[in-house]
Amino acid sequence: MKYLTRQNTYHSHGKPALWISRQNPNLVFYAKAAMIIYKGARYAKKGAYTANRWIQSSLDIVSALESVGGRCHFYNLDVVKKLQSPSVFIGNHMSILETFILPCLIRPYQKVTFVVKESLMSYPVFGHVMRDRHPIVVGRSNPREDLKKVLREGAQRLGDGISIVVFPQTTRSVEFNPRQFNTLGIKLARRSQVPVVPIALKTDAWSMGKWVKDIGKIKPDKTTHICFGDPLQIQGSGKNTHRQVVAFIQSRLEAWRVSDMESGSA
Repeated sequence: MKYLTRQNTYHSHGKPALWISRQNPNLVFYAKAAMIIYKGARYAKKGAYTANRWIQSSLDIVSALESVGGRCHFYNLDVVKKLQSPSVFIGNHMSILETFILPCLIRPYQKVTFVVKESLMSYPVFGHVMRDRHPIVVGRSNPREDLKKVLREGAQRLGDGISIVVFPQTTRSVEFNPRQFNTLGIKLARRSQVPVVPIALKTDAWSMGKWVKDIGKIKPDKTTHICFGDPLQIQGSGKNTHRQVVAFIQSRLEAWRVSDMESGSA
């Protein structure tokens, strides 16, 4: 299997999309994504959704986005390969796209799961895939209980050698607001004494929908960027580490905003 993480960076090949894909990116992408999810759900229901199949599903989503003209740039992928222990990956949350792409960047080298909202588990078809990954499920109606659950179950997962991806924002947003970026991931890593790996994510090529949040317009002109930061060891209360994570995400998002504006793909 060809993993994207064989190199430190990955950049879309730039092959022109077919005419029908350029004219109907939503139709083409969602048709392909639906088949990918359906196939994964069938395996999950049979208890046969292996790590390699999850990685392949993730790779297929990248290919589906590229097939309609989307461009992906992934940076500093060596970080994941060089990790010596399970870690807490902390990133901003821009769209559902990162949930689909991150497995092919992390899972080849680290067992991993996500902290997810409860509603995702009840989605038709997709819910089977999510449940099979044994995520940490939070309701978001009671932040105190969510914190306790993430710390308790997160420590168990990390103790079993499973890394965890945390999106500490209260909700998905194209704009990054540090005031809405809580310290949940920092608290978990500090309690379990594992490194924190920042992730900066620009994934607005898959926009949020008006009626169904996860089914929005596909915007191939919006370049997808994902960058891993160097692992951080938490010292003291973790406040300084939190500031470092925020600063990393802010700096990468700003750099991409400028570069995409200059290239006409903002």
